[in-house]
Amino acid sequence: MTRKLMVVPERCSGCRICELVCAIEHFGANNPKKARIRAMILYPHPVIRMPIVCVQCKEPKCAENCPTGAIYRADGLVVIDEDRCVACQQCVTSCPFGAIFVHDDLEIPFKCDLCGGDPQCVKECPKAALVYQPEHTQGQAHRKATVLRYAHMREVVYEEEGEPQRLRYADIEGGRARDET
Repeated sequence: MTRKLMVVPERCSGCRICELVCAIEHFGANNPKKARIRAMILYPHPVIRMPIVCVQCKEPKCAENCPTGAIYRADGLVVIDEDRCVACQQCVTSCPFGAIFVHDDLEIPFKCDLCGGDPQCVKECPKAALVYQPEHTQGQAHRKATVLRYAHMREVVYEEEGEPQRLRYADIEGGRARDET
């Protein structure tokens, strides 16, 4: 069963613990610039907090643009072969998510490798903004949250006033109503 790392941006607090955990796991250094995940935080309006991580594309653009074939898929994971990489950084510029990183201390670009199937960032995220789950369940959390949010905010009241029947949407929190014929 293929598992994917999923980001739930609305849960992210911007604490950047994921970056520290990743850098320590892979490089033994308390240096977020060596992390294979980056928390993008934009201010002032709208405030956006979004972890950026390799999504393990089915048809990775980074692999298409690698002149040496150093990037390939293996066991459902997009991998960079350090021996074949010439550090041209074509992968960095071609990744549509900006999820391949470089650092002055390292010769080649690096990206998420899912910690060999046990992503440490997921374990340590205090807000559960990172979820490692089976691929076929992706979207379920968002669908459920959307349904619950909609059900909480709105109540549908059917009114029969002769003909035609009307739908009345009542905003539970605001007390407003809207009629539709």
